[in-house]
Amino acid sequence: MDAWSLLDGQPLLRLAAAAAGAALIAGAAWRLRALSGSGAIAAAGLGTGYVALGGPFWFGLLLAFFVSSTLWSKWKKHHRAKAGAERNYAKGSRRDAGQVLANGGAGLLACAAYAVWPEPWLALAYVGVIASVNADTWATEIGALSRSLPRSVRTLRRVPAGTSGGITPLGTTAALLGGAFIGAAGALLAAAAPLGWGAAAAAPSPSPVALLAAGALAGLAGALADSWLGATAQAMYRCRSCGSETERAEHCGRPAERVRGFAWMTNDAVNLVSSLLAGALGAAIALLA
Repeated sequence: MDAWSLLDGQPLLRLAAAAAGAALIAGAAWRLRALSGSGAIAAAGLGTGYVALGGPFWFGLLLAFFVSSTLWSKWKKHHRAKAGAERNYAKGSRRDAGQVLANGGAGLLACAAYAVWPEPWLALAYVGVIASVNADTWATEIGALSRSLPRSVRTLRRVPAGTSGGITPLGTTAALLGGAFIGAAGALLAAAAPLGWGAAAAAPSPSPVALLAAGALAGLAGALADSWLGATAQAMYRCRSCGSETERAEHCGRPAERVRGFAWMTNDAVNLVSSLLAGALGAAIALLA
């Protein structure tokens, strides 16, 4: 009996193996300062669910997003610091529980749904969700290399670097590539192993073309939706001390003044909403595949 058959036939063993593996990876990410303590706990929980309910396809795409986006974030961290913008972002480079759940929570719902109702559109919706958050991270980090000032996705006027809703040709290209990376990873994982356990293992997988299209198109759409929400609905504040525009409700040790957006529309909420929209587009691609 091979390892796949053993885990497929022993749900409790699979759960234990999933928990151990997810805890090991989350712990390593915490040691490398890619996750905060709360982020590591949330990541271990999500990882356990992805493996226990879905298997390599679902967990593998989550891991592909986390590893690639973390590498870009670490590489570009010094550029943010030199620009003086780091202190104006709501979150730092270490992902906390809110960020982990905003990026991976919707995908886990798709994974759980696929376990009981293995339809190809759910797998494509999941690819869209993960492609969106990956595309947004690649756009943010690689787009910081742009030599030209970004334009507001809402007005198309030039805005300072680091402005929420600002886009550049380089960042947009990076978003497309980030989404396509997830789509390609999904195609490879789907070819290597079934998309689920038990009865779900016999369900047909989406075609490689559909997976790549869901990654590239839904990922790009999700990144652009993230920028649009960042420019229109996300809560932005002005520091009462230094005058900086910031995502933080508190700056320079005192409450900041909200100048636009909804108080509840935080950066994590923007990520979640845009990934859900991308997931819906990924599911719609199943109708055309």
